[in-house]
Amino acid sequence: MSDSESNIEDVESDSDLELQEAFAKGLVKPGLNIVSTEQRKHYKNDVAELKRKLSDIKLKLDWIECLDLVNGQAPLAPELALKLQEEELRHEAKFMKVKGKGQKLQSVKTDDLALNDFRRETMFHRQAQAAVLIAIPKLKEQGVKTKRPDDYFAEMAKSDQHMQKVRDVMMKKQHAQERSERVRQLRQLRKVGKQVQKEAKVRQASEKRQLLEEVKKYRKGLRTDLDFLEEKKKKQKPSASQGNRKGPVNKKVQGKRRYKDQKFGYGGKKKGMKRNTKNSSSDVSEFKRPSKLKRPGAAQKHQRPGKNRRLKMKAGKK
Repeated sequence: MSDSESNIEDVESDSDLELQEAFAKGLVKPGLNIVSTEQRKHYKNDVAELKRKLSDIKLKLDWIECLDLVNGQAPLAPELALKLQEEELRHEAKFMKVKGKGQKLQSVKTDDLALNDFRRETMFHRQAQAAVLIAIPKLKEQGVKTKRPDDYFAEMAKSDQHMQKVRDVMMKKQHAQERSERVRQLRQLRKVGKQVQKEAKVRQASEKRQLLEEVKKYRKGLRTDLDFLEEKKKKQKPSASQGNRKGPVNKKVQGKRRYKDQKFGYGGKKKGMKRNTKNSSSDVSEFKRPSKLKRPGAAQKHQRPGKNRRLKMKAGKK
């Protein structure tokens, strides 16, 4: 063996020993290892330099220019506390894990704001409310108005043409919705009409079948009366509650009809109109009593003489 070969074996044995030591210390993990050439970055916490930079960028302005506030949360209202409690119970029930049949496991913690949206939003609201309670008095002390005047009109962010397009789109949607609603109502009415018609047919068929059975019984001599025919007539006769089939009488239309009949004459059937009927013969509304006879010896009213007589009387005076 030459000297060069012995040197190579010594180097390999040294490298193996180094790897074993590194593996024992935890610097090397099992598997393929690559030598890293990157240098590890060192972080500094230079407090003095950070404060100097902060003083350079800091602006000494009045509070009205910044409107910055550092405050806590406003007191919790009673109704909001009740609502928060209900949300907590609902949130806890929502995240309750169930395994198998009724075997409940531990529930997720509801204090985590990342999982409880309502609690997080409530904290934002309470902090903003506390900021308003502090800022409004300060603004009033400095004479800053916090309310807009009654005649204040803000400039529109969008043009009238754009708003007209928005209005047209909204009107189209409204008309389409109304049209679909009408179609739905008509479809529903058609369904109801078909159902009523079907029920009427079934009822007529059952009545007809019942009538035929009664007729068969009468022919066989099982019954001697014809009461079932009277019952059928009573069913066919419309009741007083149903009213007239022609519909309700309109007094205004009747008045127009009477006026036209008086002006142009009656345009309906005229045959037999002058014949007496039961109602016309018993009608005595146009009857007038004769005037009372003059008693004998009663004073008569002075009557004016006729024209010829007046002329003669006039000529006799001349």
